[in-house]
Amino acid sequence: MGKKILAVYFSQSGQTRAIVESFLRPVVTDGSEVEYLQIKTVHQFPFPWSVPVFFDTVPESVNIIPTTLEPWQTKLERYDLVILGWQPWNLSPSIPFSSILQDEKFKALIKGTPVITISGCRNMWINAQEKNKKLLQAAGARLVGNIALVDRHLNHLSYFTIFHWLGTGRKDRKWGIFPKPGVSEKDISGASKFGNVVNNYLRLNNWEGLQQDLSQIGATPVKYSLMFIERKAGKIFQKWVDLINKFPQKRKNILVVYKYYLAVALLVASPIILAVDFVLFRPFSQKKIRRQMQYYKGVEYRERI
Repeated sequence: MGKKILAVYFSQSGQTRAIVESFLRPVVTDGSEVEYLQIKTVHQFPFPWSVPVFFDTVPESVNIIPTTLEPWQTKLERYDLVILGWQPWNLSPSIPFSSILQDEKFKALIKGTPVITISGCRNMWINAQEKNKKLLQAAGARLVGNIALVDRHLNHLSYFTIFHWLGTGRKDRKWGIFPKPGVSEKDISGASKFGNVVNNYLRLNNWEGLQQDLSQIGATPVKYSLMFIERKAGKIFQKWVDLINKFPQKRKNILVVYKYYLAVALLVASPIILAVDFVLFRPFSQKKIRRQMQYYKGVEYRERI
């Protein structure tokens, strides 16, 4: 008898929906029934959107402050598996996604239920997934798997291409010379390989070892340089948000300064900091680094690692 699966997602461009559909293709082929639930919010997040509007999401996304959801309903009260399709905003889960994870009705729906998170992002998803883990733990859900599809191009290149995509809504080559932004079509269609692995565990209703198998075929790519930058940046982002909360009347001006700070920090400061770390610290921290990378590839949640 086929399993009952709920696929919950938020998507502006359609990329996340395409990833989830590709991922679930083997499960559907095997006879399981998938119900899709699109997250919709009362406040509309435009796409494409202007740079000022995008940066205005920083305080609420970093502090995972929920926004009001439009009414939603599911066919069943309980599912064999829940798939959560999401994307990071500002090193945090997007506001619509974090909002449904804090919705009392949804928390009751996923309590005690196996959950798999699957994301499409530029390249930094670690901090956001840690916040997801905490919210899922608070909801009493069982996080059994995580998959992160990323833009495989260089960090500096994808910084420019992502804003091209966000600002124009076009997933094409900026000026005809930059690579295409976002997760590649090849990787989106290839998400079915993770679905094949999940389907084997779904048949048995035994999730022990799933994440390890997913990681072995590339489900959770963790690069040291990005992990290093993201861990540092997460703390810095929070300081900026604290400053905005302290001076709310100056929010717009602070966000303008933050926008330029972010560009300089990513494009200029981070390569220098990484070079210093490579010479002075990284050679002497290999055991700790391996432990951190292994943790982020998994689904366990710990306050400190």
